[in-house]
Amino acid sequence: MTSHIQELSQQLANQIAAGEVVERPASVIKELVENAIDAESTKIDIFLEEAGLKKMEVIDNGSGILPEDVLNAFKRHATSKIHTREDLFRIRSLGFRGEALPSIASVSKIVLESSTGEQAGTYLYLEGGQVVEEKANAMRKGTRVLVTDLFYNTPARLKYVKTLQTELSHISDIVNRLAMSHPNIAFSLRHDGNQLMRTTGNGDVKQTIAGIYGVETAKKMLEIEKQDLDFQIKGYVSLPELTRASRNYISLMINGRYIKNFLLTKAIVEGYGSKLMVGRFPIAVIHITMDPLLIDVNVHPTKQEVRLSKEKELMALLSETIREALVHKQLIPDVSQSQPFKKVIASKDVSEQLSLTPKQVSSSTQLETNTYDHFQKKPLAYDSQSGRFYVEELPKSTGDLASDNTNQQPISEADLESTALVDSVAVHEELSEPSISEEQRFPDLEYFGQMHGTYLFAQSSEGLYIVDQHAAQERIKYEYFREKIGEVTQDLQPLLVPIVLEYPTSDSLKLKELLSELTQVGIYLEDFGENSFIVRSHPTWYPNGQEESIIREMIDLVLKDGKISVAKFREDTAIMMSCKKSIKANHYLDDRQARQLLEDLKQCDNPFNCPHGRPVLIHFSNQDMEKMFKRIQDPH
Repeated sequence: MTSHIQELSQQLANQIAAGEVVERPASVIKELVENAIDAESTKIDIFLEEAGLKKMEVIDNGSGILPEDVLNAFKRHATSKIHTREDLFRIRSLGFRGEALPSIASVSKIVLESSTGEQAGTYLYLEGGQVVEEKANAMRKGTRVLVTDLFYNTPARLKYVKTLQTELSHISDIVNRLAMSHPNIAFSLRHDGNQLMRTTGNGDVKQTIAGIYGVETAKKMLEIEKQDLDFQIKGYVSLPELTRASRNYISLMINGRYIKNFLLTKAIVEGYGSKLMVGRFPIAVIHITMDPLLIDVNVHPTKQEVRLSKEKELMALLSETIREALVHKQLIPDVSQSQPFKKVIASKDVSEQLSLTPKQVSSSTQLETNTYDHFQKKPLAYDSQSGRFYVEELPKSTGDLASDNTNQQPISEADLESTALVDSVAVHEELSEPSISEEQRFPDLEYFGQMHGTYLFAQSSEGLYIVDQHAAQERIKYEYFREKIGEVTQDLQPLLVPIVLEYPTSDSLKLKELLSELTQVGIYLEDFGENSFIVRSHPTWYPNGQEESIIREMIDLVLKDGKISVAKFREDTAIMMSCKKSIKANHYLDDRQARQLLEDLKQCDNPFNCPHGRPVLIHFSNQDMEKMFKRIQDPH
């Protein structure tokens, strides 16, 4: 009788595993680049054609693979990263499962060339996981992996591949994360001959951020650093004025590994408190170092999901670190930060300061110095006479990057920043400029006018300030109510007419479970029959005439979540009450009221944002005003 249970062939097993490991071209790039990082590479070049579906090539200058190990690298669960059971719980490398190469090889055509630099290298070619050719090969130290025709033998997988733009976006995203995880490695990413990203590998995280997100973004990033007995946190977070609509711009690295963790991301957002607008998220690049025993990375084949032994402690440390970094900063948005005036990218003097000669940034070495405008697809050249960068027009008859007969056009700062390349000359100059004045956290404002019953005008020695009066009073009221809600005392005001509240059965049952917790925030409910409650008193700070509406809204906040966190409840209630009690637009204040509002604002813990994260005031510096009225000219 024939057995129904049979062992799968190695090729079929690898193709099944590839379903988890190789989801799309970005998965291949991630695994190959992580191998290059583990090989202690200092330079990694990535070349793509048709978003990786036609060709993916990764070249590194790492330690290379011994000739006798090349074939073993394509065996399932063969790895040089771990050897014993104990190694599994002290993983310091990015790869360790031994699944990536055999999985990739099973669904593509792959060439691997590698050399340790001490002997002849090895050339290996596989199709669908089967060895086609193996031979000795002369090459420099390092490894080159070429993957072509991805999913050629599993056409069903191609149906789930998105557009080329989408796939390229995924690849660019993962390379960006890897570059930020390892700023000491020089990364280069090209697609169809065009430069998409390049980093210097000089170890400067902020310069890497500038290369990926732009110089203006990097200038608004705040350095954070803190450690305790278990964790060390270092990195950059954006100022509250710089946000995005999704969490995708938050990059968390643990021991050099980019990970996804919802709770840690939540802790980062909570560190901003009410400084962020609702529905907006910061940009963050945070490196966390910890003992490998505290983290389990053997959770999923992609290794992006991990388990942490002391997750709550790490969350608290993250929030505290960000909160402390922001508390002493002046957070008034400066209009000049979003409207750059400078036209010159880098001068000869700057090159000399950085020990770079004009020759090193000349038109003969455009790409070697990372000066390339990706969106215009034109190289940048340096003119030693004027000390400026230029866009070089390509000859119409050829695609060569350099030509003696090029037409030079000055390139603006915005053009260079949009390329997502790190040019150590220009970027260093831009990032060295101070973005925040810490001389005085909040200025002494002199009120002098109002517009449309909505905005107050004030001045100081630093320039003009425009204040949103509703946002300002929201912040003042919020801090007042937040403090009062926390002061739950026995000083109660009896109600002449008790308030009776009726709720459906489901809500009533929830409230009966939370009666004792509700008293902690000043809500005193008594059972008053089936699905009904009675309130006979309230804290003395309740505004007169609004007792019932406040109690009902506070209870609605509890019912919405189905549970109560005293800290979160006080926060939400204070926001709700401050918004209701604050002056609205088109409400004119007299001079005394306006001056008192500014004085009360100055006393706030955070006078810069309303509880919803909107800015309370913006700043036009004296220099901004002079430039707008052409009293001074931009430098040329």
